[in-house]
Amino acid sequence: MTETGTETGSDYSRLARQIAGAGLLERRPLYYAARFSVVGGSFCAAWVAFFLLGDTWLQLLVATVLAVLSGQIALLGHDLAHRQVCRTRRRSEAIGRVVANLGIGMSYGWWMDKHTRHHANPNNEDLDPDIQPNVLVWSQDQARASSGITRFVGGRQAYFYFPLLTLEGLNLHASAVTAVVKPGLRRRGLEAGLLAGHFACYLTALFLVLSPGKAVVFLLAHTCLWGVYMGLIFAPNHKGMPTCTGDEMPDFLRRQVLTSRNVRGNWLIDTALGGLNYQIEHHLFPSMPTAHLRRARPIVRTYCAQLGISYHETGLVRSYAEALREMHRVGAPIRTADA
Repeated sequence: MTETGTETGSDYSRLARQIAGAGLLERRPLYYAARFSVVGGSFCAAWVAFFLLGDTWLQLLVATVLAVLSGQIALLGHDLAHRQVCRTRRRSEAIGRVVANLGIGMSYGWWMDKHTRHHANPNNEDLDPDIQPNVLVWSQDQARASSGITRFVGGRQAYFYFPLLTLEGLNLHASAVTAVVKPGLRRRGLEAGLLAGHFACYLTALFLVLSPGKAVVFLLAHTCLWGVYMGLIFAPNHKGMPTCTGDEMPDFLRRQVLTSRNVRGNWLIDTALGGLNYQIEHHLFPSMPTAHLRRARPIVRTYCAQLGISYHETGLVRSYAEALREMHRVGAPIRTADA
């Protein structure tokens, strides 16, 4: 998942030359070595604490820490998929499968395919898998065509959204298992073996150290909190931004900028969101190392102003409010019909 390149149009080409000239597409091996060491070391330390604490309800604190660290590991898998860490596809995929499949029980190949299609067509109702109507709807046309559980939830989805995120961790695990059961996934056997290893080690540890009741509560707390954290990371990026259909595609530069939302950052927000709060810059230059996104922001913002392209940026809390407000508006046709 790398940049589309100069064929995407002269406006994008001129911006790409500025970004490359500033050295922002260069690899950052020391940054990623430090980040992998901190996250990996913290993950191992959390499991050491788990075994030392033993059968106690204090383990819920460990479950909370592991939920956050699982999100951080997923972010490292994201950067690997975009080849921000390693230059070659083979090495990126090898490390990515260990990080995602074995580390947190998520299929690297399934997610990479889905995320690549999202990057190519963000917020496109026909082509972006992230806004296909499932339980939620993302446009009023989708709302009008909805039925069953989607129709029930869609009319009230602004209220259901954050509670539903508690199921996202389970959904990621289920999607991983489904991906390796069905044919078509690259290196399916390897991914299945790594997933099996993850679940076997994880469940053995829980039921070996904890009583059955505590083990189940630990599992639910860890998985639900991880899902909420993942939702908090990705919700500000595109939710509530303009959508389009297959026949409304602008050029690459505008397609990426107009459908993305930036969240103003500081060191804490940048760390918590894995740099994805600079979503505009990330979508324009997916292989740009996370550490460079903040530096690319003023270049991209100035360039967009020169071209008269709307560059949307807001605070973290307001980004969630904007997303929920738009989700409520989208569900209006269902509420009207039900009334």
